[in-house]
Amino acid sequence: MKFENLLIEVGTEELPPKSLRTLAESFLANFEEELQKAELSYESATWYAAPRRLALKVNALVTAQADKVVEKRGPAIAQAFDAEGNPTKAAMGWARGNGITVDQAERLTTDKGEWLLHKAKVVGVETKSLVAEMAQRALDKLPIPKPMRWGSNKTQFIRPVHTVTMLMGDELIPGELLGIESARTIRGHRFMGVDTLELDHADNYLTALETQGKVMADYQARMAVIKADAQAAADTIGGTAEIDEDLLEEVTSLVEWPVVLTANFEEKFLDVPAEALVYTMKGDQKYFPVFDKAGTLLPHFIFVSNIESKDPAQIIAGNEKVVRPRLADAEFFFETDKKHSLESRLASLETVVFQQQLGTIKDRVERISALAAFIAQGIGADSEQAGRAGLLSKSDLMTNMVMEFTDLQGTMGMHYARLDGETEAVALALEEQYKPKFSGDTVPTQAISISVALAEKLDTLVGIFGIGQAPKGAADPFALRRAAIGILRICVENNLPLDLVDLIAKAQALHGANLSNADTAEQVLEFLMGRFRAWYQDQGISVDVILAVLARRPTSPADFDSRIKAVTHFRSLEQASALAAANKRVSNILAKVEGEIASEVNATLLQESAEQALASKLNELQPQLEPLFANADYQQALALLASLRESVDTFFEDVMVMADDEALKQNRLALLAKLRAQFLHAADISLLQ
Repeated sequence: MKFENLLIEVGTEELPPKSLRTLAESFLANFEEELQKAELSYESATWYAAPRRLALKVNALVTAQADKVVEKRGPAIAQAFDAEGNPTKAAMGWARGNGITVDQAERLTTDKGEWLLHKAKVVGVETKSLVAEMAQRALDKLPIPKPMRWGSNKTQFIRPVHTVTMLMGDELIPGELLGIESARTIRGHRFMGVDTLELDHADNYLTALETQGKVMADYQARMAVIKADAQAAADTIGGTAEIDEDLLEEVTSLVEWPVVLTANFEEKFLDVPAEALVYTMKGDQKYFPVFDKAGTLLPHFIFVSNIESKDPAQIIAGNEKVVRPRLADAEFFFETDKKHSLESRLASLETVVFQQQLGTIKDRVERISALAAFIAQGIGADSEQAGRAGLLSKSDLMTNMVMEFTDLQGTMGMHYARLDGETEAVALALEEQYKPKFSGDTVPTQAISISVALAEKLDTLVGIFGIGQAPKGAADPFALRRAAIGILRICVENNLPLDLVDLIAKAQALHGANLSNADTAEQVLEFLMGRFRAWYQDQGISVDVILAVLARRPTSPADFDSRIKAVTHFRSLEQASALAAANKRVSNILAKVEGEIASEVNATLLQESAEQALASKLNELQPQLEPLFANADYQQALALLASLRESVDTFFEDVMVMADDEALKQNRLALLAKLRAQFLHAADISLLQ
């Protein structure tokens, strides 16, 4: 077997920076799938991507498919020959199709019968003859939402294609991709290096592009250079660059030859809240802001140029000139907004509809205010402050700053509340009402913030379900799944003594006649309980543990979490599997009983030593279990119940539950019901696998 390295590059116009990495990774994954289908072995494969190219390299790719023998089964012998032993038309047609005569066919004998068989030797095809078609199929499957056409070409792709290069070692693979013939020509940087170069070997791709074309095609290497140089630049001015992964990837996707530079802006702009300046620098200009060690924004920013200039000062000045008007806009908006308090903007909220059936945003904040005050009472917080924060929670939507920079809603509310003289708890709640904003985000921990964040999410959840617009399939225009997870996380992570039933009922009452769905409360509760399952599965909790707790339907999120942790711990105990099986047996026995089962066990009817021992053990544990369950200490309670294993096992070995004597039978059923009831205080462990 021979092996060679394969390179494929598609040269294009500038590709969408936010899609570049996904496109490159998908191209490689799709091509590797094609290699597997074609039974072509290789050592490794990697992808490359720059603004004007997608490429992949397959190392040690076999140069031809292996020869193989393919068994082609023909008609069964009974259908292959007539009564006189002559081949039938079916047999002769099959033989002709395989290029043989019926006499040349072998026989395949199995326990189900005998068939004609032909073992055909299939000679492996050269890899280079398959590459073009495989690459085209890989490109056809790229996630391109809106493909485009260019010129008179009927081919569609995400951007116009100019060059295609397919090399196997030093050999050019003939073929066509996206309407372009394969050639050795690849393009360099638009402004530096050579415009085009001829690639002599697949292994020279990165080096040739870098030395002659001034292009770093290795995406990961380019990203590493940007990150390291940006951090070094920040160190030089005594600061730290804020380099979040999304922005780093976007910047990496925008440049072919990264040159990191440092620029400045006027210190007067630092009077504007830092979040607004950072939003402008990162979102609009793709700059990295710089902070000091205390976390204070400095009047500097770091940017990445796509050219290596002989006079970098000109590029720095140009970027400073570009960012200045944006920062000036933020300053103007901020100074203008300060002239009006958040409270004075409440009336303007009446002009904005939240949802046609649910009223205006003014209606919404009044509901949030009342619900936040209710929640605050439930967690021992200041209901007046919670109500105040709820009332002001959406006022910043009417400010110039938030209208211009929508992602700053909540954050600007916090800053304006501080300027208005609101308490710090109220101001902080305005920012934290939207938390958690994404998976992995933190939840609010201050009481007023908790109250408003829960109220804000519950109002949306109950309102949208109440008008019959629950999420369907993947569609979730009001982000109700995120809101539901947020509610659960806030309650669990803060160990709040709140019950979902009470919260939903209050939110529903505040909506009043807005809601037309008679099943709102039940549907919202079911939706939240369903989120529990998804959330815990994401944490790696076993499905049977989740189902065991769900079976008891605890509607307090903190209580639900305590049970999950307890059952997870119980499941790890040596006694768990035997007790789970016993509970399942008890559940099945009790399910078949008609009529009521006695609530108390009659000690005088306990005849067998095994049932006496079980009853005695239960009675002994009872006073210890009651305070544990009362305090939701399910883990300790289940650990105590695990000590029943031996008594339970002996009971089922020695005692006939369904005795002929009706009194004995009923008493034994009462004993089993008492046993099961103790476990059910925590979960239905009969569901554990």
